[in-house]
Amino acid sequence: MAQGKKYSDAKKRYDNDALHGVGEALALAKGLAPAAFDETIELVVRLGVDPRKADQMVRGTVALPAGTGKDVRIAVFAQGDAAAAAREAGAEFVGAEDLAAEVEGGMLDFDLAIATPDQMPIVGRLGRVLGPRGLMPNPKTGTVTTDVAKAVAEFKGGKVEYRTDRYGNVHVPLGKASFEPQALEDNFRAVLDELQRAKPASAKGRYLKKISVSSTMGPGIKVDGNRLKPDVDL
Repeated sequence: MAQGKKYSDAKKRYDNDALHGVGEALALAKGLAPAAFDETIELVVRLGVDPRKADQMVRGTVALPAGTGKDVRIAVFAQGDAAAAAREAGAEFVGAEDLAAEVEGGMLDFDLAIATPDQMPIVGRLGRVLGPRGLMPNPKTGTVTTDVAKAVAEFKGGKVEYRTDRYGNVHVPLGKASFEPQALEDNFRAVLDELQRAKPASAKGRYLKKISVSSTMGPGIKVDGNRLKPDVDL
């Protein structure tokens, strides 16, 4: 894929091979964000796991103390009192068979899907649509729950999902380039603490193999794994 001129210019303004402390790396990512819009600052961590093995799939949620800076649009599959509670909590789309029909028809104007357990047979039929987009509700991430109102409030308030991809990488948004540096660092450390907590017992060797941060349109900045918090096990 061709790289834009702003991206190329940004890469010339720093040493691509250098390792940086957390605060320095985040400051660089903010400063090298080339777009006119408020870019997202993203953390990418390469974990020492084999995602092909079920017991080494790292997946869950983490609450970002400073939030994401993004208005998260949520679809909730629920009926009755649960549906009413989801609407009151701020969910943009709420329904059961009717909502499933809309999704089957191509309506995907949401960033997250939540479902009550009794709705999973309906949601299961949408696997081909929701699965590839990472939108399938899952009990492990708290998106299959009887308390949908609480889940909506938490995800609206800065809770995000994370999961390893096929290469063992985890991508997590840390906030916007307009965030104060300390807010980004607080979110960074919250994610790293959560990944450490979620370390599979079967994972051997170095767990946090590579860490980098970048803006949506900017280059990746490498974080020095030896300059993290002392209690993080590399």
